[in-house]
Amino acid sequence: MSKDLLQEAFALALHDSARAWRHALDRRLKGLGLSQASWMSIAFLARAETPLTQTELANRLSVEGPTVVAMVDRLQRAGLVRREIAPEDRRIRRVLLTPEGRTVYAEVRRVAGDFRREMLDGLNAAELQQATELLQRLQRFTEESSR
Repeated sequence: MSKDLLQEAFALALHDSARAWRHALDRRLKGLGLSQASWMSIAFLARAETPLTQTELANRLSVEGPTVVAMVDRLQRAGLVRREIAPEDRRIRRVLLTPEGRTVYAEVRRVAGDFRREMLDGLNAAELQQATELLQRLQRFTEESSR
């Protein structure tokens, strides 16, 4: 196979695998009553070192601002997040998980951990390490090229 065809096959496999992974996990999380965008939002908020603004959350989800506003509205109505006005600029809204949101995140982590173990237990540590390093390098390259 030529290098060009191999690169194309890799790119398609990467895209399709990531999509299939998200959809399979989404099916497992349906019991929590969360859409993929909802549980991903909760996960990003829970893992953030500092509270995220709505704009930062939109960027992490790769969606437009109005989309994340509607998502945060739904999560707020469900009691999973709250908005806080940034003291340094009243135009900025930070999004924080509520205690209920943290409880939901714990369940998302449990389900995701079970799923991850089920999917990856067949790989040995060296394969997993090599694949992880490759994906991290690709992520760095794409982030650098988009600056």
